[in-house]
Amino acid sequence: MNPATELPVPEADALALSARLADRIRAEIRAAGGAISFARYMELCLYAPGLGYYSAGQRKFGAGGDFVTAPELGDMFARCVARTCAAVLSTTGGDILELGAGSGRLAVDLLGELETLAVLPRRYRILERSADLRQRQQALVQERLPHLQARVRWLDRLPDAGFTGVMLGNEVLDAMAVERFHWDGREAMQVCVTEQGAGFGWATRPFATRDGGGMATRLARELQLPAPYTSELNTGLHGWLAGLAGRQARGLLLFIDYGYPRREYYHEQRTSGTLQCHYRQRVHGDPFLWPGLQDITAHVDFTALAQAAVAAGLAVSGYTTQAHYLLDCGIDELLQAHDPGSGVGYLRQAQQAKTLLLPGEMGERFQCIALTRDLDSALPGFRRQDLRHRL
Repeated sequence: MNPATELPVPEADALALSARLADRIRAEIRAAGGAISFARYMELCLYAPGLGYYSAGQRKFGAGGDFVTAPELGDMFARCVARTCAAVLSTTGGDILELGAGSGRLAVDLLGELETLAVLPRRYRILERSADLRQRQQALVQERLPHLQARVRWLDRLPDAGFTGVMLGNEVLDAMAVERFHWDGREAMQVCVTEQGAGFGWATRPFATRDGGGMATRLARELQLPAPYTSELNTGLHGWLAGLAGRQARGLLLFIDYGYPRREYYHEQRTSGTLQCHYRQRVHGDPFLWPGLQDITAHVDFTALAQAAVAAGLAVSGYTTQAHYLLDCGIDELLQAHDPGSGVGYLRQAQQAKTLLLPGEMGERFQCIALTRDLDSALPGFRRQDLRHRL
């Protein structure tokens, strides 16, 4: 499929924005001698100030955007996550820190449910690198929870060491810039981005750093990957998680995202990797189309995340599918609280639950992992099914 002929064409002002970003990327490629890593390309496409996908003012979330996240479907997802947060906060006290809050819908619904449960955090902190999204989040909190507005704080950097409570990341890991590598049966080469005509194209070269090339080569040999094989590697994951763990004195780091344990991530049949692009509710595989106007993501290697957690002194206290997580948090009870005879309202709740739970929807594609420090109690969401043996 040619995405450019199958997707709706952006408006003229959006195309002009994309052209400006493309010029910036081209300038960086030329300054680097003709190629940049795919990780750098992805970073620029998503986060270049004023031009990147998450930095410019395009609508991204919900039915009118490029993709739908679980919180955008309704409040059931957030109300379930609130059960996990409430259990932790009841033990530790402290705050919630949400990493990348998107539209702000999860923060608003989560705080509302915690207020109902009488387990509000001392503060709800949001670390958001996009100025545009931060403004949208602030407006939504002011509109929906004006009486709790004073509890919500936006951060420009991670809090100081000594954080107690819950760190939360929903669909954050998939938006981290990743390296791509190509395995030829002997050595893993770095997949990089070059100029190609009026656009961009692929090329390979030895990894610039021993760490990146060594990681990819060891991985390919350990898993006996077939050749040729192309996939992704998050070389910044260990450092990023160590930064979070270094702030966490006691509590939970909860991550929910789409991905696999390592042996499923690097399956012998997944020879082109997991890279995906999202544009107006359509998924395709061309990251060079309209830079800055589409989301670029890669699935999460949850084994790598667990290894990084252990290396940072955290415990892997739970790992399961989103469906089992939500069922253990009582999503069925939330649905039963609605009268089936109430008509459209009940049908909307039922459809929301199906999308969150069914294997062909979000139920098994999304995984949940609990990383803890100095927290021994069983966590709602992870008591029903334990899949840590798959990591």
